[in-house]
Amino acid sequence: MSKYKSDRAFTNYVHKKLAIPLIYKPLNWSEVQLRKDYAKYIDMMDGIDYVFRNNDAIMSVQERFREKQYENFSDFTIRYRRDENKIEERHESEYYKMKAHYFTYGIIDRSKDDVNNASSFIKYAIIDLKKVYEKLDSGAIFISDNNKNRCEIVDTNRIECPVKYNSDGSSSFFPIDISYLVKLWGKDMLVAQKGFL
Repeated sequence: MSKYKSDRAFTNYVHKKLAIPLIYKPLNWSEVQLRKDYAKYIDMMDGIDYVFRNNDAIMSVQERFREKQYENFSDFTIRYRRDENKIEERHESEYYKMKAHYFTYGIIDRSKDDVNNASSFIKYAIIDLKKVYEKLDSGAIFISDNNKNRCEIVDTNRIECPVKYNSDGSSSFFPIDISYLVKLWGKDMLVAQKGFL
């Protein structure tokens, strides 16, 4: 199985078996069943994995789940660039196209190889991306290819996010520390969380 298919299978399993009952159900968010072609389109074009409904409110969500080995990290990651892709239109990754309202990020209690025995999240957060976009647009959060490992608070009220490169050369990403979002701009940067604060 290719790495992409393996990662997709892992994410789909965690979404169905853990995220739906443990994260979304307590919020009364119910998943909207989309036509497959439309779901694929909004994933590729807008960085939207799922759409939920809560009464009359509609929420679009990007999801990313990690295995237990990442439990000591306090950030979520956004894919940045794919400069090695042979198709030039695919060089700009989810950062450039993401229109989701929320980002659900979670770390499960098992390794990827043992995902079928996972029963909970060690950590999860639903980040309000509209507020993150505002901070990126204003420069309060900024991306810097500075060779650092983690993001930092600079100038007392800005977050500097380093560009990180995947070892296989497939893409780059940048981390945003969830606790920094709350420290600088309050708990309303998140809809819900467990274990990050």
